[in-house]
Parts: sequence; structure tokens; C-alpha cells
Amino acid sequence: MIRVLVADDQSAVRAGLVLILRSAPDIEVIGEAADGEQAVALARELRPDLVLMDVQMPRLDGVSATRQVVAERLADVLVLTTFDLDEYVFGALRAGASGFLLKNTEAAELLEAVRTVARGEGLIAPAVTRRLIAEFAAKPAREPAADPAVLEHLTRREREVLSCLGQGLSNAGIAERLDMAEATVKTHVSRLLGKLELRSRVQAAVLAQELGV
Repeated sequence: MIRVLVADDQSAVRAGLVLILRSAPDIEVIGEAADGEQAVALARELRPDLVLMDVQMPRLDGVSATRQVVAERLADVLVLTTFDLDEYVFGALRAGASGFLLKNTEAAELLEAVRTVARGEGLIAPAVTRRLIAEFAAKPAREPAADPAVLEHLTRREREVLSCLGQGLSNAGIAERLDMAEATVKTHVSRLLGKLELRSRVQAAVLAQELGV
């Protein structure tokens, strides 16, 4: 079972999300939060596999809440947004969210997105993700720019995998591009995340874009 915490300040939206999630036999909704502070508190208490996190919430916004949840390694975070090119969303990705999803996503796509993140395949809707990453990676970062020296710890193959992540490719896509087994791709992704001290594939994709890998 995939244990999910739903965080959204709009009760009607939250109820709709919960209804969709509970329709799936392999997904369990273990809690609901109406703001960012409550989302972090419940994540600490319940330790879900995934938090479905709205961006704009009172008391503590979704970006800040995502940063706390990821920093404490409480759960993976799938961010919900109304707009597919929203700087808040990019902030959430930089904070370590495993992906993002539009609120007008169909029910079946929502369920598959939750399953995708739970499998460790963090890039949701690769084409949209690539567009968002490219859009905001081109702008001056609010945080210090990434140091190219971090790449010195990677092998040639790991750099190639990182480049593919920056293009929004899935494990299957990387395997086809680099002519290797999908299981080998997963190993390389896991190793490069560890070496770069990153939490998610999306953080790696952002880094690849920032460094022009």
C-alpha cells in the first residue's frame, strides 16, 4: 500500500483528491492537512510514503513545507499547482519535491502519478517538467549558483545519466538512450544522487540544467 498525506487548504479540492485516491486499491489516505504547518506536523507523526502538497496554503506555504518534509526525510513530495509554469513550483522542485502535477489532472493520471513517485520515478509529465526546468533555470537563482566542481565526483557514465535526467527522461528512456539495462540506470541514478547529496531526481534535473550538463 502507498500511504498518502493530502495537504490542500481548499476543503472541496482536498475532499475530491481524497475521494480519487481512496478509489485505488493500492493507495491509502492516512491523513489530511489544511495548511503547510499541519502538513509538516502530520508528516512527522504519520510518516507517509508521499505527501500530495498544494503550493499556496496559509500559515506555511507549500514550498516551505516541502523543504521541511524533504530535509527531515519524512516522505516524498508530489506538488499540486494550478499553473504549469509557476515560480512557486520551481521553488518546490529546488526544495526537493519529487515532481509536480496540475490540479486539473484527470483522476487516472493522478493515481498513476502517485504510483510513479512511489516507485522512485520522480519526473512527472516529462515534457512539462523539461519546460518548467528550462524556464526557471535560465533565470538568476535566489540561492547561490551550483558549483561545477560537484561533478568531479561523478564517473563519465553517471554524468551521462545526469544529463539525461536534465532532459526529463525516465529510467526506460535513459536505458534506451545510453544502451543499458533499466536496472543499471536505477543504480547509476541512486549513486549520483548520493554523491551529489540530492534527495530527488528532479533536484538532479535542476542541477543538470543549471550546470549545462
